[in-house]
Order: sequence, then C-alpha cells, then structure tokens
Amino acid sequence: MAEESFPPTESGPGQATTSTDGVSAVPAIDAGSGDRTSAIWSGQGTSEAIWPPKKPAGEPSPRRHAHARRKKRPWGRVFWIVFFVAALGVIVASRISLNEYALLPGDAQSVNKFITVPPSLRHPTGHPVLLTDVQIGPVTALNYLYYKFQSDVSLVSQDAVTGGVAPSEFNAQGALEMDQAEASAKAAALRHLGYVVPAHPGGAVVFGIFPGTPAFGVLDVGDVVTAVGHVPTPTALAFKDALDPYASGQTVQLMVKRKNEGPSKAVSIRLENTRVSLGFGQYATVKLGIEPQNQVNYTFPVDVTIDVTNIGGPSAGLAMTLGVIDDLTPGSLTGNHTVAATGTMDANGRVGDVGGVAQKTVAVEKAGATIFFVPVQEYKAARSQDIPSLKIYPVSTLDQVLRILARNGGSVPVTKVGGKTSTTTPAS
Repeated sequence: MAEESFPPTESGPGQATTSTDGVSAVPAIDAGSGDRTSAIWSGQGTSEAIWPPKKPAGEPSPRRHAHARRKKRPWGRVFWIVFFVAALGVIVASRISLNEYALLPGDAQSVNKFITVPPSLRHPTGHPVLLTDVQIGPVTALNYLYYKFQSDVSLVSQDAVTGGVAPSEFNAQGALEMDQAEASAKAAALRHLGYVVPAHPGGAVVFGIFPGTPAFGVLDVGDVVTAVGHVPTPTALAFKDALDPYASGQTVQLMVKRKNEGPSKAVSIRLENTRVSLGFGQYATVKLGIEPQNQVNYTFPVDVTIDVTNIGGPSAGLAMTLGVIDDLTPGSLTGNHTVAATGTMDANGRVGDVGGVAQKTVAVEKAGATIFFVPVQEYKAARSQDIPSLKIYPVSTLDQVLRILARNGGSVPVTKVGGKTSTTTPAS
C-alpha cells in the first residue's frame, strides 16, 4: 500500500494522536476489509503510514489464521450436505414401491401346541409335527438389490400375492383362510378316524372387497351374506343369482352375519357399476364389489380346537390335520422323526397347492426336520434347495401321507369303526 502523509500534531514522538473524530488512534488490523486503520509516527515530527504494521518476531499473522480457517470450513459444509442428501435419498428410496413382494424363510414350529382335544381322548406325542410359514415383505427401491442377491429369497409380483385386493384387506384375507383351514383340518382328521362330521352350507362369505366399489368400507372380509332381499343365499352361486336382477343405481338389502357370528343383520347398499382390476392386467365391471366364496359350517362330534396365532393363510392345513390325528391316537405318528408339512387340506383329505415352498424348505431344515411333506406341484421348488439331510415327499392326499409315515416307523391309524381306531407300527 502506498505511504500516506498526515498533518503534524502537538503530540510528542511515540504518543498516540487524536483523529478528527476525537477517538484515540491505536494500532489495529481489520483482517476482513484490509483497510488501513492505524498510523505509526516517526521520531522526526513527520508522519507516515506503514502497512502492514510490523509484528514481533515469531508471532503468527492473524490474517494467516483467518485464511486457514476459511479453507477448512467448506469441507465441513460438504460433509453435512452429502450426509443430508444421502439421508434424504434413503427416505425417498424406502417409500418407492416396486409393486413386488419378497418371500423369505419363516419359522417351523410344533403344530400340537395350537391344538386342544378333550383330556380323556388325548394321547402324549413324542416328536410333534411342524408347521412352517413364510415371511412376506414389500419390495422398495431401497431393499431391492439386497433381496435380489439372496439365494433363499424370491421376488413375486404384488398381484400374485394379493390377487388385486387392497393391501388393507390382505391380512384380513389371511385370517379368514386360516379359520377355514382350521375347520377343514378338524373335519378331515375326524373323518379319517371314523367320526361322522356333517357339513352345512352357511352362505356366501366375503373373501375380498375391491377398492372404490359400493361394498368397500361397508362390508368386511369374513362377513357372510345369508340373503339378498328375501332370497336366501346358502352358497356363493346362489348369492350371484340373487344379485343379478338388481341394476346399477338400485339399492339392495343384504342380510349379513358379521364375521360369521351372531344373527344376520340388514345392510343396505346402493349398487354402482365400477371398473376394477383383477390383477395381471385384467379388469372387470362390478356393481357391488365383493369376491364371494362358499361358507361351510361343520358339526363336530368331538370338541377339538385349533387356534394358530400370528399366521395367516391356508397352507398349514395338512400339518394341522396330522397334529389332530397324533393327539387323538396312541403311539408316535411321526415314528420319532422330526416331521414337517405344508399344503392345504380339504374336509375330504385332499392336499392342495401352496406358495413359498422353497423358503419353507429352508425353515424346516433349520428346525432340524428330516421328513418334509409338500404338495406334488411344489416338489421341484422344495428340491431346489438341495438339502441332503431332508427327505422331501410330494403328496396329494392324507392317506398317502399316512402310508409314508407308516413306512418310516410311525404309529398310524388303519381301522375306522364308529370313531374307534387301531394303530400299526411297521418294523423299521
């Protein structure tokens, strides 16, 4: 900076001077502006401005410290910017649904702990039958790659899992299917043991409700429609026939048994033609908006209770049937093997297809099972896990399952006379 002269004052050499505004001038540095703010007077009575002022030897420059601080601050800002952008990306990715579900191995646990039979008829069980389930989770942009590269995880479309119903109805459907499976398993087991188990049509049960239709928010999954107007509807087909004469815009009165409990009550709904998705790119126009199924009620001669908690769906049917038979007959049905089973079961002893068998195979192997019964349609999926210690049997009927257990040393009921059975244990 160029030197600048100041007018002489009455102050002596080395003394502070007073500026025109009456403030004492002292040496100072304005590191921010770089302007001259002090004057150092020479001993000759003349003044000269010296910039920058001299500092004692070894003292660091304040400007250099300020410059160093300015160089470090941007890196801190960059870190926090990257952190917040990454956090925002994680939140957004976790909320982007890919309309797929991940099927993961679930648990394998004793079915017998869910079964209650009269104490006078109960027999001790050695190695209980295991039921197994599969965990289902939505796939998002965040967890897609994690699931994609897991060998025991399968990704399936949302339509394949929910069938086009609203996600809010999915859990209710699972609970309904479990209730139906428990009833069918009891009927199949008792009938196999020689008991007479009459079945009665109970109406049209609401299995699903399409969003945006007149029934949505009025009816619930599990409700049973027993009549349309004054026309009884003992089956799903009868319900459809009774509803056909009504047109869009008309109000229909349904007699509904809530959750299949208590007396039927009248529910009025105004019909309206609505286009709905059936899944897999298929659509239909409906005027009420429900998926009806046959509600079958049984009269059980033995007070058997099955109450499986925290599991939905029908796939435990076969395992529950075997569990009831094991509790009501002497000896070990499993031949002291750890036996697992999956598959639906109807009241006549037929085994039906289920999903997620590859994941269930992993679960039962981890639980120590050595025999695993699966529906014939899922044998290939079960064998895909290639577990040498696990014998996998494809089956289609309850009788077939019992024959296999007998070959493996199980005490299997073979004579059915008036509800009384005898058992046989082949030489192993």
